[in-house]
Amino acid sequence: MTGYDAFAADYVAENEASLLNSYYERPAMLDLLGDVAGRHILDAGCGSGALSVELRARGAHVAGFDSSTEMLEFARRRLGPDADLRVVDLADPLPYDDGMFDDVAASLVLHYLRDWSAPLAELRRVLKPGGRLALSVNHPFVLPLSVEGATYFPIVEFPMEVTLNGKPAVLHTWHRPLHAMVDAFTEAGFRIATIAEPPVALDTPEELIPPGVEGRMRFISFIFFVLESPDPTT
Repeated sequence: MTGYDAFAADYVAENEASLLNSYYERPAMLDLLGDVAGRHILDAGCGSGALSVELRARGAHVAGFDSSTEMLEFARRRLGPDADLRVVDLADPLPYDDGMFDDVAASLVLHYLRDWSAPLAELRRVLKPGGRLALSVNHPFVLPLSVEGATYFPIVEFPMEVTLNGKPAVLHTWHRPLHAMVDAFTEAGFRIATIAEPPVALDTPEELIPPGVEGRMRFISFIFFVLESPDPTT
């Protein structure tokens, strides 16, 4: 899906203390999921397991999958040999029974896919009726704000040049406008409960705030959703 095997160690090192991961995306996902004690959660595209560790610490029963074998090795070291971690691509059918999970967390994973129809259908399938899908993706304004001449409305490939642990890398993502995201969610049968553009965490070190946004708690980076799988019995 993403070629993360090639730079897994650098990604993990960057993820540990970066502004966008440690003080923005991960705290926001945890806030959206709320009290997870006793809940069965699927960490879709779990990467090195950073979110899984936090969810388990809050009392959740966590399973995870990722397409990168190298990233899953880091997750196994964090979560232990008995953790339910599987090498699976989100673009493929998922190896879980119907209605296995109370919640699914999809943290910065869907934007690597051009087609969301089958993945969203699979994520809804493995959720219990009334279950939730909490997800984060690149904010739809990132492309037009960062690439000269880019337009907002088409769904287009968006190779993002980033620095991971001081080394250059390319993340092969897809830009999708907000209306296309909403259409994909509703066509998959989800009900949108929350759309969030949260601030960074209050304990964010000042030295991590990039030039030009000093003193601001909000900036364009990711957008977050909580989707509900309707329970037909209620």
